[in-house]
Amino acid sequence: MKKTILGLFAFSMMSATALAADIKPAIIYDLGGKFDKSFNEAAFNGAEKFKTESGIEYREFEIANDAQREQALRRFASDGNSPIVMAGFNWAASLEKIAAEYPDTKFAIIDMVVEKPNVKSIVFKEQEGSYLVGVLAALASKSKTVSFVGGMDIPLIHKFACGYVGGAKSVGADVKVLEAYTGTTPDAWNDPVKGGEIAKSQIDQGADVVYHAAGGTGVGVLQAAADAGKLGIGVDSNQNMLQPGKVLTSMLKRVDVAVYDSFMAAKNDKFEFGISNLGLKEDGVGYALDENNKALITPEMHDTVEKVKTDIIAGKVQVHDYMSTESCPY
Repeated sequence: MKKTILGLFAFSMMSATALAADIKPAIIYDLGGKFDKSFNEAAFNGAEKFKTESGIEYREFEIANDAQREQALRRFASDGNSPIVMAGFNWAASLEKIAAEYPDTKFAIIDMVVEKPNVKSIVFKEQEGSYLVGVLAALASKSKTVSFVGGMDIPLIHKFACGYVGGAKSVGADVKVLEAYTGTTPDAWNDPVKGGEIAKSQIDQGADVVYHAAGGTGVGVLQAAADAGKLGIGVDSNQNMLQPGKVLTSMLKRVDVAVYDSFMAAKNDKFEFGISNLGLKEDGVGYALDENNKALITPEMHDTVEKVKTDIIAGKVQVHDYMSTESCPY
């Protein structure tokens, strides 16, 4: 009897190991590379956390241009990788095609909805997190002029900008918000020089807090703000440490959690398809507070932004979603 029980236990352990070995996770980053200190790096951190906790290796690829998208995705799918996570909305067109060709492969895309039966679409309520950092920007501003530098001029990035304007204006109708974008092509995500030039121009117009949603370009934005003795606001990852004491906060977008959860769900045979929309309530977005910026956030500022956060979650404060109308009412 004892041998039977031990045999069953050993078999169950072997089965669990075999199940774990069946998953061959992969992640493909967007332009800008996995060490962009922002969106892609958050995705990388989620994959690394999964590897550390599960002991399962993952495959990865950094594209150098848009022409590589379909080729890379098809290669991973044909090699049996599953789930395959794509970081960024620009993967949608390639995924539409490849998902249909590989119906048994699990795919997840971040920042876009692709309606295929084998695709998980993960989107975020960036407007809610941006509203919070807009509140903090207006409270910290001495000039009552703050600004926003977006990367690629597309509706998704206007979603960040609109939420930021709403939060800033909620502090005072007299708060002025300057807004600019670095380009209309994917190159806009990886041009820190241009990002810095735009930030400097906004500072010359009176802005003393500059928020960016520009991927790798944002490194130049934060540098320009620090060089001018002004405050920057980071995005996606916690960027407070890039310019310690000069970054007011960072709007956290939990891309790391999206990647980690996708891999772990597949490992545990709980991968779900369809749309996940993550906001403050789901801890999908937020703002960063750590040793690098704690001196910049007064107790009064903290209390105010936490009250706003609670009110948004409770539905007492409605934050406009630019994607619903492609207009901003603030």
